[in-house]
Amino acid sequence: MFEPAHLLALAPVAEEAGFTSVAVPESVFFPREVSADYPYSPDGSRFWEPDTPFTDPVVAIAAMASRTSRLRFVTNVLKAPLRHPLLLAKQVSSLAAISGDRVDLGVGSSWIPEEFEWLGESMRTRGARLDEIIDIIRLVCDGGTDWVEFHGRHYEFGPLIISPAATRSVPILVGGHSDAALRRAVRVGDGWISVQATRDEIREVAERLVDLAAAADRDLSPFTLNVLCLDVMPDASGVDDYAAFAADLGALGFGVEYQVVPWFFTGGDPSDLGVRTEALRRFGDEVIAPLGGAAT
Repeated sequence: MFEPAHLLALAPVAEEAGFTSVAVPESVFFPREVSADYPYSPDGSRFWEPDTPFTDPVVAIAAMASRTSRLRFVTNVLKAPLRHPLLLAKQVSSLAAISGDRVDLGVGSSWIPEEFEWLGESMRTRGARLDEIIDIIRLVCDGGTDWVEFHGRHYEFGPLIISPAATRSVPILVGGHSDAALRRAVRVGDGWISVQATRDEIREVAERLVDLAAAADRDLSPFTLNVLCLDVMPDASGVDDYAAFAADLGALGFGVEYQVVPWFFTGGDPSDLGVRTEALRRFGDEVIAPLGGAAT
């Protein structure tokens, strides 16, 4: 949720500090009045202001990829049912090609009725359409340029090729804490993305994913949990907690990527570029280096 200039300035800093990826959120627009409650706050209200900048994730990732060489990017999450899947597949394929396969696609379904209405899409069918959209992305963005076609209930097209293409299959991570979202993650995902949550809440989801996978006879190896954990401090005091929680989830068979927002905890104005820059560097020194690995 940064202004564009900060995205461009901070991506190389994150790469230098040892981060492995940047999670890029999406919000298409802000209706003045929203006819539904935000599902991830106690009172149903949004926790960001209407003028909070949300640069389009495809544009933002392309720009940051041009400033970096190793840093990966994940959409967190892209509201796929608001788009036609072939146009989305074209964007994802181009983004993967131009970044050197440094993009993961995190997908979810919007909670805002006005987004669907004003963009001319059906909110009622968003879940079924998301399933087909994921299938189409798998076909088109699988690391090749073979002819592909699709015949579904909501989308249909004959043999086609989209080029340029990724050189490997683009990983797809499914967002959402609902039972439907978790079932979708097990059925078709390479991983799952959390909203801001506690360790206990994330552990509960992980155990649910294990149960769903067993019922579906799916081996969740490899399967990544990309989590924003509220009760692990993003400084040196959290090193042992990061390691212990990753080991805990790893024992269930999951790989773990942590999202962190250290500029909220290091003092100063969290919206200031200097504060954000120093926070990333300190996190690299105090957490990433001692862990001997990298953080998302």
